[in-house]
Amino acid sequence: MPHIVFVAPHFLENTTRYASAFAQLEGVKLSLISEDPDRAIPAELKQRIAGHHQVRSVSDPTQLVLALTGLSRRVGPVDRLTGALEQLQMPMAEARQRADVPGMRPDIARRFRDKDLMKQVLRRAGVPVAASQLVPSLDALRAFIDSVGYPVIVKPQAGVGSRATHRIESEGDLAALVQLGLEPTPQRPLQAEQFIRAREFTCETVSIHGKAVWRSGTRYFPTPLEVLEKPWVQYCVLLPREVEAPWTDFAAINGAALEALFGDKPQVTGTALTHMEWFLADGPKMYVNEVGARPPGVQIMPMMGLTHGVDMISKWAELISFDRFTPLERKWAAGAAFFRGQGPGDTVVEVRGLEEAVAKVGSALVELRAPKVGQPKGSGYEGEGTALVKHATTEGVKQALLTLIETVQVRYG
Repeated sequence: MPHIVFVAPHFLENTTRYASAFAQLEGVKLSLISEDPDRAIPAELKQRIAGHHQVRSVSDPTQLVLALTGLSRRVGPVDRLTGALEQLQMPMAEARQRADVPGMRPDIARRFRDKDLMKQVLRRAGVPVAASQLVPSLDALRAFIDSVGYPVIVKPQAGVGSRATHRIESEGDLAALVQLGLEPTPQRPLQAEQFIRAREFTCETVSIHGKAVWRSGTRYFPTPLEVLEKPWVQYCVLLPREVEAPWTDFAAINGAALEALFGDKPQVTGTALTHMEWFLADGPKMYVNEVGARPPGVQIMPMMGLTHGVDMISKWAELISFDRFTPLERKWAAGAAFFRGQGPGDTVVEVRGLEEAVAKVGSALVELRAPKVGQPKGSGYEGEGTALVKHATTEGVKQALLTLIETVQVRYG
């Protein structure tokens, strides 16, 4: 019976759902590492775990190793150390290496977290990526711009998705970057990339010992960068019913990229659900943007569950626990709509069109987390509310998503 240790910084709803998926797996002993005390563990989950160790910081590999040592002594040898958050991937990898727990090691995890190293590895493997460079100063950034031309993108070296990403189109934008205190320094270099005008897609891949055994994919409307640049825009993510181009055309590039990132010992490091963002430009040309060695966000996990008739989080837990995954047949299309407010202020003061949108979408609506008057303005790019839809056709999902984002209006004040 494998002993799985799951790292959950705090027992928030989404993190608890991931931990519970392991707890409900037959033939698994689950222990938890968290910053929260034992009393914060939800009662139903607490009944199912074999052990728990509280640490001051889950980002500190030394504390993770001490927790693993204690759990090994009390519960038994640890077979897997895992967690769903992007920021946990490096500290967990370092803890695995120090505690000799099977799984991804720091040299491989760094390829997924360090965006400059990631692009170097992919470029050496012949995988198409945008021109990029790690810049430690404003002069270095200007030199990069001179070499590729405007516009360019700058982002943190170990960013998460499109967070803290900025598009630079002029000298004025560079000056604004400085005014925000975000200019690159030797202590805090930035990843600079050539901006590619393209449609943006994702490719979610299940790999076992480095071999891809199943893929899914979505389309962003609009791109994540545009969503960040226009905080008022309501946006969607679509997972189509059909398994077809351009996702099928991208499979070879996806495979080559993962082979390069997993390294020469995939039997040790290559069991994962990865989330790859990629561009389709004119030509058509395909470019890998970023890759995460963890489950995707923006509601893609529940959308994959809806389209394939499974609990995708449970399937991920099974993959990590047993190196086992049964390929899934896609039966439906699904989508997510994200509601975000307009106007000045930090509080939702008005929500219009919600009842009308729900009536129009009808049975296609699967889940609704509606924005509410009095709710604080959301701190993340997902906004103040979310709707999940499902339909037998891709066109049905598209129409449902369009209805939702055109009918529902959220205003701040």
